[in-house]
Parts: sequence; structure tokens; C-alpha cells
Amino acid sequence: MSKIIIGTSGYSYKDWVGPVYPPGTTPNDYLNLYAKEFSIVELNFSYYKMPDHKMLEHMLLKTPPEFLFSIKAHKSLTHDIDSSSEENSKIYKENVYPLIESNRIGALLFQFPYSFHYTVQNRKYLDKLCRGFEGLPTAFEFRSDEWIKESVFETLKERKISFVNVDEPPLPKLIPPTDVVTADPGYIRFHGRNKANWWKGTNVSRYDYLYDKEEINTWISKIAGIMEKVKILLVAFNNHYKGQAVKNARMLKEILKEKGIGEVL
Repeated sequence: MSKIIIGTSGYSYKDWVGPVYPPGTTPNDYLNLYAKEFSIVELNFSYYKMPDHKMLEHMLLKTPPEFLFSIKAHKSLTHDIDSSSEENSKIYKENVYPLIESNRIGALLFQFPYSFHYTVQNRKYLDKLCRGFEGLPTAFEFRSDEWIKESVFETLKERKISFVNVDEPPLPKLIPPTDVVTADPGYIRFHGRNKANWWKGTNVSRYDYLYDKEEINTWISKIAGIMEKVKILLVAFNNHYKGQAVKNARMLKEILKEKGIGEVL
């Protein structure tokens, strides 16, 4: 039976104290409490600052041996691409080695911006990136629907790179809900559907959204279909404001267990 591992994008939010963590919880205890309920977390800090061995080793010690981490690629590899990106790829890969060595990696997550268009230059860059991370569990998330092409999917399959399916606002030229599988693990990320703040909001207000049960249910058939093609499906909720991601992660777990779909973790 395929496993579906559900968690959230990030765990270290002060506004989770009360809604998620008990009142009075200190940041030092966030991860330990989070790992008592969930089996995976996406690490976001690595987008802003290169991860380091000591920090990741400390996180490994604070979590159970079966707990997984997906870790976002540094912005120099996805957003601020220049001549130094190749060297930064090597640094990033070396720095996440504790997660890989311990077999605690969900995926290396490369989230490209909407401005990363389907161009010859960008396709050549992705080719270099794929070769640089060959053999590692790597996932690509695109924001522009220009990348929704069979040729892209086939190339990712050949390179064994996971395509990240997304739920985000139904706005022009954004990627619609898909159930694409290009590698194991499968991957889905829920960003919320806050249309008003998507283009002009902050990293908090953009993801300020709580899915209702009906909206989550629209994904169940897609999830079931993906799980027929992979051994593991990773799902992360990014609507983190005031713990809404946790509420929706719990909701999805409950629905899948009721329907008997996969081994839910």
C-alpha cells in the first residue's frame, strides 16, 4: 500500500502558539511538538539562507528516526539565478548532506517563481540543475502554466525529477490543479486560494486561507490516482497563517482515513 505523508510548509511560527502549540511554548520546543503529530515538514529558511550542517543535525536529533524533511532550495538557485548559481548548487548540496546521509530527506524542493518562463535559456539551466542533483530526490514546482507541457513531463520522468502539483488561486496563467506523476515521491502543495492577495500580498497575507471540506474533497480523486503510480506521496499545506495549514492537514488526514485511501502518515 502506498504511503501518503502529510505535513505543513514550516513549523516555526509565533502565531501558532495558541492555535497549534500550547500557550507559553517557546521556539525551542516547536519542532519537537510538531513532530509528535506530523511525519514530515518543509523547511523554508533555506530559501533565504543556505542551510548548515549543525542546524540540520540538530533538527535530526529533535525528531523521530522516521520523520522526514523536504528542504527548499536557496533563492540563488530558483529566483536570483546568475553566474554564481552553479557554485551555489554545490554548496547547497553539500550543506543538506546530513538529511541525505541519514535517509531523512523527503525531497529537495525547487520552487521557481512566476517570472521563470518556458524559455531556451531556462530549459538549459534546468538541464544543468538536473545533472547536478542526479540521484537525489528532487522536486520542481513551477508557477507559470507555460510549463504544463507533455514534453516537460517526459523530460522530468527521464531525469527522475518529481513534478509538484499545486493548489493555488484560479488566476490567469497560474498552474491549475493537476495529478501529474513524473517520479517517486509524488508531491502536492496547497498554497490557499487567496486571489485578492496573491499578487500584492506579503508572504503571510498571500497564504492567508482556510480550505473547507468541500474544497479538500475535490482533490481526493487526484490523490488516489497519484497514489496508484507512486510508493510515497508527499503533501504539504503552505497556508500557514494562524495555523490554518495544520487544520487543513488534519482535515485531509481524516478524509483519507475515512475513505481508506493509502497508508496515511
